[in-house]
Amino acid sequence: MAEAELATIARPYARAAFSYALEQDSGLDSWSRMLQLLSAALGEELVRVALDNPLLSGEDEASLLISLLGDEISTEGQNFVNVLAGYDRVALLPEIANMYELLKANHEKTMEVEVTSAFEISEGEIEVLSTALKNKLQRDINLETTIDESLLVALSLKLKIQ
Repeated sequence: MAEAELATIARPYARAAFSYALEQDSGLDSWSRMLQLLSAALGEELVRVALDNPLLSGEDEASLLISLLGDEISTEGQNFVNVLAGYDRVALLPEIANMYELLKANHEKTMEVEVTSAFEISEGEIEVLSTALKNKLQRDINLETTIDESLLVALSLKLKIQ
C-alpha cells in the first residue's frame, strides 16, 4: 500500500485515540506509551511473522498483541487494538503512533529537533539555538545533537570538486 494511502487510512484512528486521550488524566502520555509499545512490537520480525499467519483471525491478532503488552496496555487500549484487528488494520499501528505523536506535539506546542554537526556543540550554543528556535517557532524545543565527522569529508570533497 502506498504511504499516502496508509496515512489516509491511519489518520482517523490516530485522531480518535488522541481525542480520547485528551479527555483522560495523563491520557496523552499514557496513549503515547501504549501506541509506541504496540508499534515497537510490530517492528519485531517474530511478531510480524506471527501476525502474517493467514489462519489467525482478527480476534487472534488482537489477543496476541494484547498478551505481549500485558499490563502496559489499558482496557481502552485493548479495545482500540480489537477495533483495529476487526477491520484488519493492525499493520497501521506504526503510522497511527507517528500521527498521534504529531497531534500530541502540536497540542503541547513542542517540537523535536535534531542537529547534526561535524564538531561538538557547546551547551551555550545549544541554548542559543534552542532559544532562537523557540522564539521563531513559538514552541518548546527538545533539541538533540549528534556529531558526524563525515560531514567534513563531504564538505572537503565538494570544495575540491568546485
